[in-house]
Amino acid sequence: MLVVENLRKEFKNVVAVDNISFKVEEGRIFGILGPNGAGKTTTIRTVLNIIKPNWGQITFNGKPITNEFFNIIGYLPEERGLYKKSKVIEVIQYLAGLKKIPRRKAYSEAKFWLQKLELEQYIDKKIEELSKGNQQKIQFIISIIHNPKLLILDEPFTGFDPINQTIIKEIILSFVTSGKVIILSTHQMETAERLCPDILLMNKGKEVYKGTINNLKRNFGVNTVKIEFEGDAHFIGSLPVVKNIDRYSNYAEVQLNENIDPSEFLKMLVDKISIKHFSVLEPTLNKIFIDVIKQTQTQ
Repeated sequence: MLVVENLRKEFKNVVAVDNISFKVEEGRIFGILGPNGAGKTTTIRTVLNIIKPNWGQITFNGKPITNEFFNIIGYLPEERGLYKKSKVIEVIQYLAGLKKIPRRKAYSEAKFWLQKLELEQYIDKKIEELSKGNQQKIQFIISIIHNPKLLILDEPFTGFDPINQTIIKEIILSFVTSGKVIILSTHQMETAERLCPDILLMNKGKEVYKGTINNLKRNFGVNTVKIEFEGDAHFIGSLPVVKNIDRYSNYAEVQLNENIDPSEFLKMLVDKISIKHFSVLEPTLNKIFIDVIKQTQTQ
């Protein structure tokens, strides 16, 4: 288990991370979410022991994280960087060697992952000859080739097409089954919603929310319904129970006032338009993220 307690990091007069605490259990993906400048990357680099906190404690399986943990941590940084003039296999073997993997084993592991990610034909190509997406696959391989116990992924899906996003997601989910501790930092809310049962939402270095996505939706969700209809629905926006409406040609998403029962709202419509479908919408993480960040920015 990874435990972060009361983490604080200051740069001159700027507090980048302000009293952040969280735990990540084995076999769980923990999402760290927030807008640019929220403190996500600083938090990650502090966990990795790349930078030192001003105060706070970070432990993995009960021990403080020091350089001795280097070989059991996998890190995919947001900033990509590979030796572009070198061959794919040479880069993988060299960086695997820094994790104390023997050269022969690094070669066999590289072949396995290159085949799994459909890159085996590039094994002797120079990095610069690969597409941007395939270069990202190589960097992903480098972050996992030593079978780390703690895996930290900072924006792992950036630049991937939907097919390759699916491939990487399936690999990450297989690591959950094998009991790895995984931190995922991303701006892709749909991805976080699907992969991360537990999240930390940050803004301006502070915790905005910490817990499960299900509880977040209950705490910050809005009373919204979707209606598919026939007829003139312009009157809906003027109803006193309606807080906001997004109307399209034959359907609308309607945000009701908090104390309004959706079934009562439906009764207000049935005599005026033909209802083809009516459902209560669960708020998306993306919508909640935008709303919550807006609230904290005005405080």
